[in-house]
Amino acid sequence: MSALLKQIQNELKEHATPEAKAAAMKFVPNAEKVYGIRTPVLNRMAKKYREGGFDLVKELWNSGAFEEKLIAGKLLNVICKKDPLISLKLVTGFTKDISDWAVCDCVGMQSLKPVAKKIQHEIFDLSGKLVKSKNLWERRLSLVIIEVFTKDRSLHPEIIKRVKLLESDEEYYVRKAVDWIKRNLKKGK
Repeated sequence: MSALLKQIQNELKEHATPEAKAAAMKFVPNAEKVYGIRTPVLNRMAKKYREGGFDLVKELWNSGAFEEKLIAGKLLNVICKKDPLISLKLVTGFTKDISDWAVCDCVGMQSLKPVAKKIQHEIFDLSGKLVKSKNLWERRLSLVIIEVFTKDRSLHPEIIKRVKLLESDEEYYVRKAVDWIKRNLKKGK
């Protein structure tokens, strides 16, 4: 464990509150190893520890706590412009370890957003693989990761293909993502 990760873990312990932990457990029932940290604190920490780079992103993710994974996704958002393809590779590696909607949406909505246009084809390729997964969080991520493109009408046909594949999915969180993307597509018309 690096000194930087230890410092982050100590900071998380200092900022943890029983109320924040209870809220996280209520709204993200699948969350694992929850400290109990409010989102603004996580956002500040992602910016504060940007110098840790891609190595810190990996270390945070592999450490496994709920908030550590959220910081990993948020930190990747802050540094992804340094190397969009390494960032995409990290996200691809994270997919199998996602165990709740909050981490899924953080990784999908935030991690690659600053470079989404630059690596659009690669993101759609990843989405195309994930949409067929047996893992419900990968199927959800297949839509969440392309949500940023719902404002671009020229991409609607490709997004709609993914939506149609998941419209009758039996998993609640996948169907919620389908409904969300459909609403955003209507806004983009």
